[in-house]
Amino acid sequence: MEAIFSKEIQAGLDQARLESLKLASRLRVDVGGQIHPILRMWKTGFAMEPETPALRGFVDVYDGSLHLFQCLIVTSDEEDGERCYEFKRATAVSEGPAVDFEIADDAPVGLIEDAR
Repeated sequence: MEAIFSKEIQAGLDQARLESLKLASRLRVDVGGQIHPILRMWKTGFAMEPETPALRGFVDVYDGSLHLFQCLIVTSDEEDGERCYEFKRATAVSEGPAVDFEIADDAPVGLIEDAR
């Protein structure tokens, strides 16, 4: 059985749902110095508020202050009061440079020279 609400009540429920998603999520997108909150994120994209300007191109995704991804995105559609974006590419950000060789577990951390 489905409950049918008036338009005003449904709009209020949708607004309350969006507000709770904004408060619960630490995820955000940085586009050229402008920061926009992410309501929810999944493997192939994320959703933002419908009032967010249509984004396209390269963006940085953060969880609080932790830089997670550099992404190439496109706007896919708007549904259920959210603007959805799809990843064309999402590259995880690493803390160190990429290496093209295996680093042994017992490898020396540094070189100590004999300065005599």
